[in-house]
Amino acid sequence: MSDSFWTALLTSLAAAVVTTLGIWTIRRFADWGHRNSAYFMCFAAGVLISASFLHMIPQAFALSRHGPTMLLVGFFGMHLFNRFITAFVCDRDPQRKDYALGLLPMLGIGFHSFIDGFIYSIAFSASVLTGLLATVGMVLHEFPEGIVTYLLLVKSGFTERRSSWLAFVAAAASTPLGMLVSWPMVSSISQPSLGLLLSLSAGVLVYVGATHLLPRAEQEHRRYSLVALGGGVLVAAIIVLSKA
Repeated sequence: MSDSFWTALLTSLAAAVVTTLGIWTIRRFADWGHRNSAYFMCFAAGVLISASFLHMIPQAFALSRHGPTMLLVGFFGMHLFNRFITAFVCDRDPQRKDYALGLLPMLGIGFHSFIDGFIYSIAFSASVLTGLLATVGMVLHEFPEGIVTYLLLVKSGFTERRSSWLAFVAAAASTPLGMLVSWPMVSSISQPSLGLLLSLSAGVLVYVGATHLLPRAEQEHRRYSLVALGGGVLVAAIIVLSKA
């Protein structure tokens, strides 16, 4: 196999390690994490919504003229999935009434991380330099992704052990998996197809941030929640600028 394949694989594995480190860190300092979970939700919402509007959506629309349609599909698809989880899982088992709080962000972040693996393949297939430049920006958001995924799963009622494994699979392992799945067909993936995937991912992340995380965080009325939200927006802006 080519050197670019191994470089793409190693960097996607490095991203998974950074995410796993975030999960380990927040589990190691669990009490602190639980006390400040509202701030993490606001921060996560700021990152997800801002990154989608500042980077993913413009890029997706530039690649595919059907991007707006897939953006809508991603947004309302997650809404329907939320209704399904609420109706068939939460309402039938009161002990699981908050599961959707953790499951929806986990699925949204997991899909986004899987698409990140595609981006590693495409970037490194172009050139090693292009791949490394993309890696700088992408790895920046891996650490908080692991933290947020784990905290929301725990807060929604999953055990710490199960939350760790689910967060690892969704936010960490999905990136190298996406890279491995996409590499054999990277030469045949058209730009419009990538645009559709990015639009779908953006719709999912906007839904998770705007209609799921922010309303739940506002229920806790924490004093510095707007600061945390602004911090998320700032981090997203830095990520976008580093990729530019």
